[in-house]
Amino acid sequence: MYFKLYKDSQGDWRWTLYAANHRKIADSAEGYNKKSDCEDGIALVKSVMASTPVKD
Repeated sequence: MYFKLYKDSQGDWRWTLYAANHRKIADSAEGYNKKSDCEDGIALVKSVMASTPVKD
């Protein structure tokens, strides 16, 4: 898996999470004015991935 960090057409920072097969798994759903805020969003997702419960 990997994250792609990029600027959208309005100049906001966004991230997308891709699987090993290059398919999109998740995205930031909102733009960030500052790159550092976007990187903080990525760090948050990384920190909860393994510990997040699955509910059905």
